[in-house]
Amino acid sequence: MTHPTDRHTDDFDDLDTLLAQARTLGPADLGAADRFLTRRRAARTRSRAGWLTGALASAALVAGLTVLRPATPLPGPLPSSAAYDAYQSAWGADW
Repeated sequence: MTHPTDRHTDDFDDLDTLLAQARTLGPADLGAADRFLTRRRAARTRSRAGWLTGALASAALVAGLTVLRPATPLPGPLPSSAAYDAYQSAWGADW
């Protein structure tokens, strides 16, 4: 007569064998891993490029608006034009 736990031990041996086979990598597993990693790297590169494109577009927009916006007039003469006026008055009109 066999003991009831002997049958369970055989079941566990089969399960251990099955798990050991599942852990070994074959050529199909390595190919799938390579395809996955290639797609993952390409997706990360695209997302970085998208972020950089957005940042450059924003900078171009700010620069364009700054150039196209009319400058606000400053109160009074600029310091350089005041110096020019003083220099011109010291030398006269025909210098």
